Amino acid sequence: MDKITPCLWFDRQAEEAAQFYTGIFKNSKILEVTRYGEAGYDIHGMPAGTVMTVEFELDGQSFTALNGGPAFNFNEAISFQISCKDQQEVDYYWEKLSEGGDESAQQCGWLKDKYGVSWQVVPIALYELLSDPNISRREEVMKAFLQMKKIDIEELRQVSVR
Repeated sequence: MDKITPCLWFDRQAEEAAQFYTGIFKNSKILEVTRYGEAGYDIHGMPAGTVMTVEFELDGQSFTALNGGPAFNFNEAISFQISCKDQQEVDYYWEKLSEGGDESAQQCGWLKDKYGVSWQVVPIALYELLSDPNISRREEVMKAFLQMKKIDIEELRQVSVR
């Protein structure tokens, strides 16, 4: 078990979400599913046999998904950043993760998936372009980037050479 593992609180969709995420990321798998028993029903209100937690990995990163009921919702204060090597990866993760999600929450490479989890789909090229020693080129890239939902690497490269 990793020293630090993000725990994602779902109402009752923990297993469904873990299957969704492991179906998107390569080298991913569901490790273990635990279920609520009779004990503690008066506190958690989950029927015996209901999925309690799902331990899973996304490309080697451990996660726990918890069915904790409707008490809490995800928000943009926490997001998961995906560093993409090229536009093909950006397009892949953007398409898969945004399917059924909140389109109004998409800006600057950020998206909110169908479970309300926020993701940042960011090409490594963006970091390179924003580190350009030429301040005016960096500023042009930033202006273009701030207008994008899904990041377009070629468009950013074009603005950086104008």
